[in-house]
Amino acid sequence: MVPGIDMSKWWGKDGGERKGTPVIVKMENPNYSLLEIESPDTAFRAVEKDRGKNAKQMTWVLLLRAHKAAGCVAWVGNGVLSLLSTIKKRLILGEGVKMENDKSSKGKLLYRIILGFLITALAFLAFEMFAHFNGWQYYLQTSNLSMIIPRTVEIQGLFHQVYVGWVDFRVEYIAPLIQFLSNFCVLLFMIQSVDRLVLCFGCFWIKIKGIKPKVEGEPKPIDAENPGSFYPMVLVQIPMCNEKESISAVCQLDWPKDKILIQVLDDSDDESIQWLIKSECSKWSQKGVNIIYRHRLVRTGYKAGNLKSAMNCDYVRDYEFVAIFDADFQPKPDFLQQTVPHFEGKPEVGLVQARWTFVNKDENLLTRLQYINLCFHFEVEQQVNGVYLSFFGFNGTAGVWRIKALEDSGGWLERTTVEDMDIAVRAHLNGWKFVYLNDVRVLCELPESYEAYRKQQHRWHSGPMQLFRLCLPAIISSKLSSLKKANLILLFFLLRKLILPFYSFTLFCIILPLTMFVPEAELPLWVICYIPVFMSLLNILPSPSSFPFIVPYLLFENTMSVTKFNAMISGLFQLGSSYEWIVTKKAGRSSEPDLVAMEERETKAMNQPQLFRGASDSGLSELTKLKEHQDATPNPAKKKTNKIYKKELTLAFLLLTAALRSLLSAQGVHFYFLLFQGVTFLLVGLDLIGEQMS
Repeated sequence: MVPGIDMSKWWGKDGGERKGTPVIVKMENPNYSLLEIESPDTAFRAVEKDRGKNAKQMTWVLLLRAHKAAGCVAWVGNGVLSLLSTIKKRLILGEGVKMENDKSSKGKLLYRIILGFLITALAFLAFEMFAHFNGWQYYLQTSNLSMIIPRTVEIQGLFHQVYVGWVDFRVEYIAPLIQFLSNFCVLLFMIQSVDRLVLCFGCFWIKIKGIKPKVEGEPKPIDAENPGSFYPMVLVQIPMCNEKESISAVCQLDWPKDKILIQVLDDSDDESIQWLIKSECSKWSQKGVNIIYRHRLVRTGYKAGNLKSAMNCDYVRDYEFVAIFDADFQPKPDFLQQTVPHFEGKPEVGLVQARWTFVNKDENLLTRLQYINLCFHFEVEQQVNGVYLSFFGFNGTAGVWRIKALEDSGGWLERTTVEDMDIAVRAHLNGWKFVYLNDVRVLCELPESYEAYRKQQHRWHSGPMQLFRLCLPAIISSKLSSLKKANLILLFFLLRKLILPFYSFTLFCIILPLTMFVPEAELPLWVICYIPVFMSLLNILPSPSSFPFIVPYLLFENTMSVTKFNAMISGLFQLGSSYEWIVTKKAGRSSEPDLVAMEERETKAMNQPQLFRGASDSGLSELTKLKEHQDATPNPAKKKTNKIYKKELTLAFLLLTAALRSLLSAQGVHFYFLLFQGVTFLLVGLDLIGEQMS
């Protein structure tokens, strides 16, 4: 018998009085511990304490969540107030903005059509609200409206009779037409989705298999005098027009000095910029670089005319390849080392295209959204077409052409504003093959203002339609296989250049608002929500870091469909604005590292004796002198302002009106989509996206 052990004193904290009747538990088995319980309520005291603690924790969690919710509401409220304040300043008071000047007749016609839709929508909204508050909601009860339209004896007055007549008319005539257009656009939407999906699968297969263009023999080092090394004569062209970017990166290309010539093709009409470019060319010439400055007095044919004029020089016949860089492109020194060898042993290759990378992709929301589109274009479209078809559209820069391919295809033509796509299509029709190098990247810059981006997109979408009308007979009569002809006509031109802006604008900006006023013709939920989100996910796959911007990207692409649709119509019907070639304005960020680095190098070299002392000033110094000269000029440059875009603003109010109408039908998803899309149009119409002018 094990003696009893009284452990009751252990339960007290300071040996004070104990509550309750003590109970001693004795165990005969020495392997078990002994425990004293003072009272039944003591056994559950810890549980009650834990319960109290859990209740306090839950209270704090609820308070934190309430705080977050309040912060979110405050953030939304501040955003709404800021938007209303901006609307007052820019739209009502006109402070710091100016109205968009649309010179094209087609642009004015599209604006008037959208404005007519808006006025009609407002009238019908008032009409429907009056009917709603009077209980005339016939469309909500059954799909067979003929069964629920009231009889003549049930009609309450003239206004009720007019509304019943309107319901009968829209059921018989308007709803079938809208439903047909809706189904047609949904079909185009599905075809476009399949095309994107196939492209993504092709890119995924390329990644899995590690498919890359191969070089048949590595070139020998430049300093090794080997007659077998592949260092042909290369001409480098830099077309520019009133652009202040530095050409230092191109002048430092790693290639034998006696086998490279740089042409700076300046179309600037600003004498100060001409002087700046001449000075930099002179500096590099004194350093031993083979460089020529050419200036045209008359800018005929824009960029195509500039390149055509340069190719007509007598010394061009001595060169085998030509590399083209726009003014803001900064290639690495080994660019030619990585691209030109892909021509060796492949006489059928006419073009080697490198990928673009961007110095300012994180500058603002506009540049981030542009980066998503261009990343998909290069990573997926260009790479898949290059691997499987050996054809893609030339990007106009960061590429190397075989001069023989240019000559066989008719050279640069001035008939469209997309001279790069024009020469690529003609070379493809003549049997030349293209190579795309996704691993070779050239630094460049994205437009940071919506005005510049809008003009760029107008040119990029009107030019292909011009080209399609001009090239269609040549494509049909060419010696290409039926598969390549179908790819060129159906996919390259129609699906990706015409159908995409057409259905995006028609479906989401016209048909969807109309279905709110004609509820008998409706868009399925998956068309509005699921498929667009899925397509946006496919577009963002090549740039995973952009995933948080999926919703702004989806809304902004629908907003840009207005500009793209207008441009597509202008190019298809050869309207005046389709021939407009405007240089995309950029901030010059891609040249800043080169200018600063060059200034540092030359500052360090100031104390050392040099052969060319007169060439010590860098592009940064020249820019400083230019600014001092402009400051001394009595007529300062005009202050830049943001613009008001009428078509986008009108569509914003149309979509917001349709959102209000959707509330009467209790269509939740439609309401939120129309609301957010309308707010996006409002932000773009007020020029609140991209660079803001002070």
